[in-house]
Amino acid sequence: MSLRSLLLASAFAAAAAVPAFAEDLRIGWQQIVEPSRVAQASGAYEKATGANVTWNLFGGGADVVAAIASGSIDIGYVGSAPLTAAASQELPIETIYIVGNIADAEALAVKGVSKPEDLKGKKIATPFVSTAHYSLLAALEHWGIKPSEVNLLNLRPQEIAAAWERGDIDGAYIWDPVLNQIKTTGGTVLADSADVAKWGAPTFDAWIVRKDFATAHPDLVTAFVKVTGEATDAYLAHPEAWGPESEEAKEIAKLTGAPAADVPALLKGYTFAGLKDQTSEAYLGGDTAKAIKATAGFLEQQGAAKALADYSAYVNPAYAAEAQKSVTAAK
Repeated sequence: MSLRSLLLASAFAAAAAVPAFAEDLRIGWQQIVEPSRVAQASGAYEKATGANVTWNLFGGGADVVAAIASGSIDIGYVGSAPLTAAASQELPIETIYIVGNIADAEALAVKGVSKPEDLKGKKIATPFVSTAHYSLLAALEHWGIKPSEVNLLNLRPQEIAAAWERGDIDGAYIWDPVLNQIKTTGGTVLADSADVAKWGAPTFDAWIVRKDFATAHPDLVTAFVKVTGEATDAYLAHPEAWGPESEEAKEIAKLTGAPAADVPALLKGYTFAGLKDQTSEAYLGGDTAKAIKATAGFLEQQGAAKALADYSAYVNPAYAAEAQKSVTAAK
């Protein structure tokens, strides 16, 4: 049975067991190649929650945070840098699922640059207040290059793709699938986020929720986390089954714009966290709040945010714990 069938079967069972939790659920997503795209394509979230789900596409985490802040979406997909910026501004949000740590799924791809020193004076694009932006700043610091010595441009992913195609930029720190597009059209990777993590600045992607929405609809948020975890667990159990000809790869390709043939390699650009991992110390159980604080400290040094003393209020493992219980009970 395919993942789509498994997700739908699980979701239909959940929908039959409980009434609709809320009339509307507005989700902000990004075209990132990751397992929950399959659940999104299959309608598993709608079936599991019984809600009228609206999927809102955003070009970067900063836009997602702005939508959360304005109340126009309820749950959103963000990287650790925009999450940190939001928490540092004390926006009423909670982190409910860690998608995974970013490795080579984000990188600095360039042309006409063979060593870090060659970046000086070059036009390098990245979406500001994103994990890519944070990683770029961390890489520059590691190399001893001041941000002012590089012509940094604030562009969204599709704007970066167009600028690269026109030859308007010398490189970009960006994520897949735009990163893959740059690499296959003459760009070479100077450093990726796995390198930056080794230099002391790891990054990750996560799902966040407005606190007032979660308080009003805890069962809905739990159902969302459960579906996300089941999709990720299915991939982690059999990554080899998500080949270029698989239904999963084709559905991810439709949503993200990445060629299905590239999906297996792009998925390997992350270290994904399954449902059972979420409540561990390495994720929502403790280290996520520490990672946010460390990121905030770096951003404060850059003059981009003021760090708080503690970020534990912006991380909530309770929904993952409830989702884990429901999975165990169903076995």
